[in-house]
Amino acid sequence: MSTKAPNPVDKYVGSRVRMRRIMLGMSQEKLGERLGLTFQQIQKYEKGTNRVGASRLQQISEILQVPVSFLFDGGPSGSTTPEGFSEGASPSYVSDFLATSEGLALTRAFTRIADAKLRRSIVELVEQIAAREGPDQR
Repeated sequence: MSTKAPNPVDKYVGSRVRMRRIMLGMSQEKLGERLGLTFQQIQKYEKGTNRVGASRLQQISEILQVPVSFLFDGGPSGSTTPEGFSEGASPSYVSDFLATSEGLALTRAFTRIADAKLRRSIVELVEQIAAREGPDQR
């Protein structure tokens, strides 16, 4: 029996749910309670293993205090726009990074630094560390 890979849109919507939930400091258990679901079901939604129905998307967006469109913004679409011509779309690694607790914590802390020179120095430091790790894998 072969397992079917999650649909890219379902995975993306799940990652946006996870990102927003983490931004609010909400656990999977707490979101599940508000929706009348187990935290395991929230995990499946966030991984894209299970699809989220329209009414559940509406509930999730209300709990997470975002419009439903937020859950789809920048995600994969059925359009055939050539790569490089989409307006405002972030590369997938950006949303993947922001969907992690580390990415969100780093972004929050970094944006609190007011000194532009210090921010630039931090970016340069991270770039140097990454260069030692090896070539860019994207």
